[in-house]
Parts: sequence; structure tokens; C-alpha cells
Amino acid sequence: MNKKTKMIGMSVLLSMGLLAGCSSWGGSSEKIVIGYFPNIDHAPAMVAKEKGYYEKELGNNVKVEYKTFPDGGAFMTALKTGDIDAGLVGPGPVMNNFTNGADVKIIAGASSGGTAIVASKKSGINSIEDFDGKTFATPGIGCTHNVQMETYLQDYGISSARIGGTMKHVTGNPAQYAGMFESGQVDLAAVPEPWATQLVKETGAKIIVDSTQISYGETLPNTILVASGKEIKANKDLIAKIVKAQKEAIDFINENPDEAKQITVDSIKEITKQDVDPDVMNTAWSRIHFTEDVNKDVIQQFANSSVYLKFLTELPEFESLIDTQFIN
Repeated sequence: MNKKTKMIGMSVLLSMGLLAGCSSWGGSSEKIVIGYFPNIDHAPAMVAKEKGYYEKELGNNVKVEYKTFPDGGAFMTALKTGDIDAGLVGPGPVMNNFTNGADVKIIAGASSGGTAIVASKKSGINSIEDFDGKTFATPGIGCTHNVQMETYLQDYGISSARIGGTMKHVTGNPAQYAGMFESGQVDLAAVPEPWATQLVKETGAKIIVDSTQISYGETLPNTILVASGKEIKANKDLIAKIVKAQKEAIDFINENPDEAKQITVDSIKEITKQDVDPDVMNTAWSRIHFTEDVNKDVIQQFANSSVYLKFLTELPEFESLIDTQFIN
């Protein structure tokens, strides 16, 4: 072998080695990162983590890591940058980012229900007729709970200042709402469980609009499992295993509610450093339905509201956004 041929051969071998090092999910050092929030409606991720369902489905060659988020905006940023591979989030941030070009797909449901509008004790609010001119909080601008609340307000001719109304809107982590209520910073909040029930117990707040009354309350898949379209194309088997692991978690939740509640309580405490009272958990849990199904019609209605409220500038192309091949 002459020197030139030897150098070419070494270059080919080096290129093959580099390519092999970049292969997806084939080696012993590969990992995936699952994202979720410390809310009861994200219990499928907490149960799957505790029970090792992701690890079981993905096998010994894949290391599973977990990352939690305070809101959908932070979650979507992590998904777009590749800091997480899949996870649970609300449909609001997904639609907002999808219409702005994000490569994200809804691949399964996780839960529905569990959003309520709560008024602080100091606010003097007793009904929706008292909302005018008040300040309300949601986890994020255009988040699922924000859209649900503002859609509900439209039926009463009330709007946020963002679209010409009188209600001031602020954002914040639901775990901090008790302090915001006590300080008088906000009067109302649209929150997921367990925070709605927790606010009632801790601060004397009042639920003005419960999870059965708020727009899309019991039918909206308010927590969904998502992944990037690129990941689905490149690692279809991997995504199928993630969906299967979540289904196992949902089945466990529905068959073993008491143990699932305790897992969720322990996980929320670990993340937020806050205890969830057992009575709070029982009440909050009863307001949520866990299912992997995706109600496309309700998501379409939710998107229509998001456009009307100017959270979205255009309707998403649902054939591209929703990919339920893994649950059908």
C-alpha cells in the first residue's frame, strides 16, 4: 500500500468512526431527556419516572434524565434547542410555537380538566361580575390556562387590557400565587391543580369558576405529550416507546389512584419544596381525568379561541401539528 492510498484509507476509517459516534440511540452512552411541570395534571410523567417505565421501554442502552419547568414558554425553548427530547406541556404554548415555525408534534394526550379561576380573599370578588378592572395571573401569556380563562371572560363581555379590556394580566409560577394573593399583587388566578385547591386551603381564596365551568374545562387535553417532528422521523421506534411508557403510567394512575397520588405528592414536594395536603390532593385529583387520547375537535376550538384572543396570528395546520399514529 502506497502512502497516498494509506492516507485515504485512514480518512475513510476516521469518517466512519465519526459517523458512528453521531448515530442516534444506538450506543451505550445515549440518553433522552423528558420534560414536565410540578402539577397534578403532569402526574403521568412523575409516575413513569418513579416506576421506571421509560427506562423499561427504552432499554439499558438509553439513559433517561428528567427536567422540570415552571411554564410552557421555558419548556418549548428547551424542546426547540434540544435540551429535552419529549415531554408534557399544555396545548397553548405548543400552538404558539408551532405557528411561529417550531418543529413540534402532539403525539398523545396525558390529562384533561383541573383548571379553575380562583379569587383572593382580599380581592372582594364573589362572582364574575366583580372581575372588571381586577388583576389576574396565569403561568404564562397565551398558556393553556390563560386561553381558557380569557375565552370564558368573553361570554361576559370582559377582556384583558392586552386586547382593549380593563383587566390587568401578570404571569408567575403557580407555586408562588399564595404570596401574590397575600401581598395584594393579584386578585385572581387561572391555575391548574393542585394549586387552585391549595390556594383555597392556605389563603382562604375562593373558587369562582371551577374546572367544569371554565371553557373547555373537562374535554380539552390540557396536558399533552409532544416531541419534535425531526425526532419522530429519525427515531420513530424511540418515540413509540416513550408513548407506550406514558400509557403504562396512565393505566397505573387509573388502576392505583392512591399510590399514584402519593407519588405525585412526593414529586411535587421534591421539586417545589411545598407539601400538598392529603385533602387538597384528593379534591384536586377528582377534577382531573387521565387519558392518552387526543380530542382533535376540542383542540381545534381551543385554537380558534387563541386566534380570536390574538394569542395566535393564524390557525395551525392540524394535519401537521397532531400526529397520533402511536396511540391508534
